[in-house]
Amino acid sequence: MPKLIKDGRVVDDQWQGEILQPEQIPESPAAPVAVQLEPGQGPATIPCALSNLGLVTIFFPAFTDGRCFSYARELRESGYTGEIRATGHFIRDQLFYLQRCGFNAFQFAEEVDLDACLASLSDFSESYQAAVDQPEPLFLRR
Repeated sequence: MPKLIKDGRVVDDQWQGEILQPEQIPESPAAPVAVQLEPGQGPATIPCALSNLGLVTIFFPAFTDGRCFSYARELRESGYTGEIRATGHFIRDQLFYLQRCGFNAFQFAEEVDLDACLASLSDFSESYQAAVDQPEPLFLRR
């Protein structure tokens, strides 16, 4: 079973179902479904209510593609509380920032030491800017 980082731990990938493209999802699915968003497919392309989603994967074609950060933020700001998984070609140095935008799971495209990557989730002890994980900037928290 493949491993990934989820909620700050290395775990087995427990998702058993198919991961669909937004156009494959019915408006009212009978059971929770998983969707994969590609660059150019924001959360607005998902045809069903967010409460019908069991998993959202967001694919990074390259670590330089910043649209994926925005998609996670949009999902969290819309009230989605489930798993948002980064997949594809992101790098360890981005984990802290991905987490701040709303990602809570990370599935690397290449072989990496997941235990070593866990440390990247706490690279910084404080953040100046507001984000999904801390809605107030530092100057308002002091």
